[in-house]
Amino acid sequence: MISPAPPDADGPVVVLPADDTGTAGGRTVVLLHARPTDRSMWNGYLPVLAAAGWRAIAIDLPGYGEAVVTDGRTIQPWSAVLATLNALGVDHYVLVGNSLGAMVALQIAVAHPERVKGLVAVGYRPHDQPASDRLLSVWDAERSATARDDLDEAVRAGVAAWTAPATGAAIKTAVARMLRNNLDHRRRYGESDTGEDLLQRPDALQLPDVPALVAVGELDMPDFFSGGESLARDLNAGQVVCIPGAAHLAPLDQPAAFADLLLNFLLTLDGP
Repeated sequence: MISPAPPDADGPVVVLPADDTGTAGGRTVVLLHARPTDRSMWNGYLPVLAAAGWRAIAIDLPGYGEAVVTDGRTIQPWSAVLATLNALGVDHYVLVGNSLGAMVALQIAVAHPERVKGLVAVGYRPHDQPASDRLLSVWDAERSATARDDLDEAVRAGVAAWTAPATGAAIKTAVARMLRNNLDHRRRYGESDTGEDLLQRPDALQLPDVPALVAVGELDMPDFFSGGESLARDLNAGQVVCIPGAAHLAPLDQPAAFADLLLNFLLTLDGP
């Protein structure tokens, strides 16, 4: 269970479970996972980024992986990530997020743009964007299975929805393990309350002016193409990059292609 620390202006502060690889004090990449997964989705990327000279930190968001929330507290994921980075002594970083992780990364960049040196968003969809029939059917299948307490069916439906058909068995097994763990936590403790979405506040917070890359899997749902295109326009990030052969969990479906995409983006932040 994640432990509370004294509250600040942004609400309760927690320090989240994290994997920290590379040289402390160096250039830092923060990796934020998708909703069906946890921080272990980035396991294969940590040594790759460290070998390229980056400090890489993968973090479990509240209610996922080992960051179990058992007492009904409201925990803002972006604030908890900031508290975790503060505890690790990290002031500036590049944020990389997939799905839910992309939304949390954008919230951090809106709240503290002075700390963000770059932003990579994969499979992004804003909360206020109407869901497509395809996405609604995925949600309905998950809710129906969990309501029957049939986690096996919920996991099968989730793996089929979020990974590409051609993705290898080992990756699908890993996604199934992460998804089952998250669903089991939700069944035991309920959905964690994430508080206000900074991106939906009526005072129209300013989007950060930082180098940005927005990507989507070729096989993902239309929601994430629309969300990505809107975000790319808002961030002046150019064209959305379509990752061939990937679905929603693009970093897992196509790890080599995504690693190349990410490393090439990071090179642009280094200058000539």
